[in-house]
Amino acid sequence: MKSLPRLARLAGDPRRRGISSAVKLHSERRYKNQEWSYVNQAAIENCAAKPSIKMTPYQMLHAGKFGDGAHLIRNVQFLQNELVIRVARRLVAFHSLPYIVAVNPDISETYELYIRAFNLLYSIPKIKDLQAEKKYSKTVRSLLDDHGHVVTSLARGFKGCKHQVRYGTIHSFLDKTLKSRLGMRLLAEHHIALREEKSNFVGCIATNLHLKTMIERCADFVKQVCEHHYGVSPNIVVNGHTDTSFSYFPSPLEYILLELLKNAMRSTVEFHGDKYTFQSSSLPRVEITICCNETDFTIRISDRGGGISDEMMEQIFHYSFTTFKKDAAGSSTNVLSDYNHNANLSGTIGSMAGFGFGLPTSRAYAEFLGGAVNLQTLHGYGTDVYIKLKRIDGDQDSFRL
Repeated sequence: MKSLPRLARLAGDPRRRGISSAVKLHSERRYKNQEWSYVNQAAIENCAAKPSIKMTPYQMLHAGKFGDGAHLIRNVQFLQNELVIRVARRLVAFHSLPYIVAVNPDISETYELYIRAFNLLYSIPKIKDLQAEKKYSKTVRSLLDDHGHVVTSLARGFKGCKHQVRYGTIHSFLDKTLKSRLGMRLLAEHHIALREEKSNFVGCIATNLHLKTMIERCADFVKQVCEHHYGVSPNIVVNGHTDTSFSYFPSPLEYILLELLKNAMRSTVEFHGDKYTFQSSSLPRVEITICCNETDFTIRISDRGGGISDEMMEQIFHYSFTTFKKDAAGSSTNVLSDYNHNANLSGTIGSMAGFGFGLPTSRAYAEFLGGAVNLQTLHGYGTDVYIKLKRIDGDQDSFRL
């Protein structure tokens, strides 16, 4: 069978160009007979240079629904334009990576996923009717599934080369990539969900999210994971504005809660394991406080897990930094939890930690959603983590996706 053209090479020394040349041979060898292994570099650069339009959650929530499906056509045309531009920008970012990062198998395979997504999306004509919209939505759904474990692949890849490249390069690339990925997924999942009728939802936005219920659901799951790994878990108490409910994106908030609750429970068990009889009732509890006003809401997670030393505080938000020790079997983790899968709450037992991505990714997501994740710690006693996020129903321009 005749092989397809090689990946386009960027101008200049291939050792400086990084992933463009590093992936070329790997991609040709693995996918030489698949059409999407060819990339038009000019098309990528042209699309990446186009302006991107940011949509507010308020606009997404109040866009309106029409019986003839006009809202779907309008929304899919916006999505079609945005996805091509944003995927192209991610590919340009990959091209700037150093050569030593580009040759990492996990990084190069992630790059190929983005190439495939760009080629598929770029080749689709402008959507003008509901039949084309339905077909496009199926394509996007398939791409979302294909990219489900991108965070895990990036974590594994950068962990393998973190000592060979300046950390600032890693941090900048991952922060921008994870925030862009979250934005694309929310926009795509919102459009797909608009095609469905689901009570108390507009697209992927929950119109009556009861915060205490979500926290308790996440806490119950993390307790199961903790008990699976340690045989015990601390109890959880939720206080503050426990009747709070509002419109919000449940998926990224669920991801942030899961990661931060795992940290709190793990540190509590590990710090007190040799001081108490190993029973849940003898461990200090983890307290979660909810505070909500008209413009934002805050969730404080307080533990007595020994706190964080000054040396560790300097690295605690670094990607790939972890204090988690492997168990006796030598296994520290399997797959990173990822907000878009909901496998975390389906009964599948996951890991407590391992890649060192949970805290920095949670902060990146919170910043993208117009908020922040901050820590206050007392070394030798415990840590308070504050998740502060903008409400989307009280401010028409709270943040943009």
